[in-house]
Amino acid sequence: MTDITKLKFDEKGLIPAIVADAATGKVLTLAYMNEESLKISLEKGLTCFYSRSRQTLWLKGETSGNYQHIVSITADCDNDALLVLVNPDGPACHTGETSCFHDPLYESETLSEFSIDSLMALIKGRKTEKKEGSYTTYLFEKGRDKILKKVGEESTEVIIAGKADDKRETVYEIADLIYHLMVLMADMDITPDEIMKELASRHVIDKKVKQEKMV
Repeated sequence: MTDITKLKFDEKGLIPAIVADAATGKVLTLAYMNEESLKISLEKGLTCFYSRSRQTLWLKGETSGNYQHIVSITADCDNDALLVLVNPDGPACHTGETSCFHDPLYESETLSEFSIDSLMALIKGRKTEKKEGSYTTYLFEKGRDKILKKVGEESTEVIIAGKADDKRETVYEIADLIYHLMVLMADMDITPDEIMKELASRHVIDKKVKQEKMV
């Protein structure tokens, strides 16, 4: 464990803190801490920062209710920056966005990797900006009942493929099911982060149950 006295605060007594969601890995914000706010963070288990504009301490969520419960704090190799993993109670950004980093400047079409977030963004785009000939747009136009029907159909296909012990077909059908579930999520304004947090909470419960069984 790094001793807080070994951290290198800058000439203003500050150290940058990169805050990320412990469940999803998504970067939420970049803020600054001084020694006092770091100590408060450690004592409360909640992120407390130093506002450079207001020149005062602020406990994240104190007014908005969007507290950030600290999972871990790790110093970088030079001890002059912190990575803070948290379980957030709500959006990190004052705009209401999950992350403060939501204004893309550039993304390579060839080098960018596939992600659930990028797929969800594409699906949401088909909901708000209708594209002629798009199957996703077609689902949104047909409405919730059609989307739910497809989820049911794809669930059945997964069961059939799994029962047949056909791994390749099962993978194919699971991908179809996940896609249609994501269309349903977009239709109901459910984010991948919400699903990840629910899964993370069940992981903790499962861990506790296993520990109880071992006693």
